[in-house]
Amino acid sequence: MPIGFLKGKGPSGFGYRSTAEQVTEGLNLAGKTYLVTGSNSGLGTEAVRVLGLRGARVLATARSEDKALEACKGFSGEIIPIALDLSEPASVRAAVAKVKDLGHSIDGIIANAGIMALPTRELKHGYEMQFFTNHIGHFILVTGLLDRLAADGRVVALSSAAHKGTYSEGVRLDDLSAEKGYNNWQAYGQSKLCNLLFARHLAKRLPKGQTAYSVHPGVINTNLGRHMNRVFQGILNTVSPLVLKSIPQGAATEVYVATHPAAAAQGQGLYWADCNVETPSKHGQNDALAAALWDKSEEIVAGLP
Repeated sequence: MPIGFLKGKGPSGFGYRSTAEQVTEGLNLAGKTYLVTGSNSGLGTEAVRVLGLRGARVLATARSEDKALEACKGFSGEIIPIALDLSEPASVRAAVAKVKDLGHSIDGIIANAGIMALPTRELKHGYEMQFFTNHIGHFILVTGLLDRLAADGRVVALSSAAHKGTYSEGVRLDDLSAEKGYNNWQAYGQSKLCNLLFARHLAKRLPKGQTAYSVHPGVINTNLGRHMNRVFQGILNTVSPLVLKSIPQGAATEVYVATHPAAAAQGQGLYWADCNVETPSKHGQNDALAAALWDKSEEIVAGLP
């Protein structure tokens, strides 16, 4: 099977080189409301821009309202900035409260924000930082807003093909602080597997009409990779025009899955890449692991300040 940039278009009619504007062409999202995390840079900013371009109201979150405002300055549509630090439960709960106060029904949540490959082990509230920020922060946010999700609302969790590079156990449920050893890429892969499993299990819990998906955006040279060593970053910069996606291309799958009528017809809890359904790793298909992760996540959240 050809690697990403050599693939043609898939069954959806879109593929590796499709952009967020292209996959939403002809859609009218007026009257709909979407929440996007990580709106201050990269894929999040592009998702906000295109959703607004199609007429949607967008709740754009960043670590501060000022950062969201600055990044989304001049965009079409109604853009509402919301402060959200996914690594701080109090900030996440405050964001949930603000969204509820606004009173809008939410047609889609795009859980886009994240951190990647921290060079050294860092903890947040006693848990490895990537796991806590990428998964637990979004877990608190999304579960806190489920009562605001529209009858046909969708949750889109940004996973990654990196979920295939996690630890041999998939998710180390007995060592989420990485006390047994820390590998930056395996820890990142674990957090992305958690995003995938969260969406997979959430889809089973949602009432008929609502659903959740996970997506691999592709490999994009954004500031998410700021912790890569200089040699690897140099290689990325060299090959970028040939094989890496642009930011508009990288944002395509999450926007397509959140908005396009054809995406909802494919089924629930699926993993997507290049705007088409893909098969995740064996861990990504493990429903027992997904259920165990959900239970562990509820336990963690219950114990947070």
